[in-house]
Amino acid sequence: MLEKFKIGHYTDSENKTGVTVIICEDGAVGGVSVRGAAPATRETDLLSPTKTVEQVNAVVLSGGSAFGLEASCGVVEYLFKHKIGYNAGAYKVPIVCAASIYDLENGKFAYPDKEAGYRAAENAKKDNFVAGAIGAGTGATCGKALGIKRSMQSGLGVCKAKLFGVSVAVVVAVNPVGDIVKDGEIIGGAKIGKKFVSTLSLIEKVSGFHEANTTIGCIITDAKLTKAQCNALADVAHDGYAMAISPSHTPFDGDAIFCLSSGNKKAAFFKLCAVVPEMVKRAVWSAIEGRAEELEIEESDVDEKTE
Repeated sequence: MLEKFKIGHYTDSENKTGVTVIICEDGAVGGVSVRGAAPATRETDLLSPTKTVEQVNAVVLSGGSAFGLEASCGVVEYLFKHKIGYNAGAYKVPIVCAASIYDLENGKFAYPDKEAGYRAAENAKKDNFVAGAIGAGTGATCGKALGIKRSMQSGLGVCKAKLFGVSVAVVVAVNPVGDIVKDGEIIGGAKIGKKFVSTLSLIEKVSGFHEANTTIGCIITDAKLTKAQCNALADVAHDGYAMAISPSHTPFDGDAIFCLSSGNKKAAFFKLCAVVPEMVKRAVWSAIEGRAEELEIEESDVDEKTE
């Protein structure tokens, strides 16, 4: 599944931080959507349809807030060593986009550096869809309305699917100020004793919220998409955050989603836009549940509903 992509992780369990890298050695058309008000990102402007470079070689998701963006330099070094990148003439320049979550208070002060990024790239392999406290999700938490000490461990979430003749996967590092909600119930968030406490119920009672959070992710597909479509798909994918995280896209979250398209398989774009938010929602859930989700939608089911 998604043979042109490799996923690698570097996990620092002791310091509760890490890196997840998604590599496409042959290059992938890229897009991004940043909805949160407090992002830590690299090379997002390059993904605009108006910018020159068409393809991306890697997306890096990391812990460490702005410090953790250093991990992307290790991925650049790895790709450069293997002669992967944009042909700029005398050299190939790796095109690496990145985003980081704030996990600096969930352990000792530590962040994934250049070496950590290089090691994540070295570890990258095909079909490496793993969820839980791994890679960029190692130090991720949710439900921080009562502070980090009452928050709950979340992690890296994954949802994959084969649908409409194409393959799609979503990888997210789930680290919101808010709660993770499934079927109307909180499955991840702040606790008093053994009971979850709704972030929304605390808004009037708490003077200030934890100001360093962020949920970041990447959609990968072998569907043939343009840069404009990758950006549009990343934009609607944020609906999945809103369905699974309460509240989402706050001034204290730097929520971002990348989209990478590696293939030439044709798919109705509106179908991808309809399904990807559901996949993002399930990927967020999987970060709490610790196992990758797989979405199954039969083409015939869709046809029956749209007749």
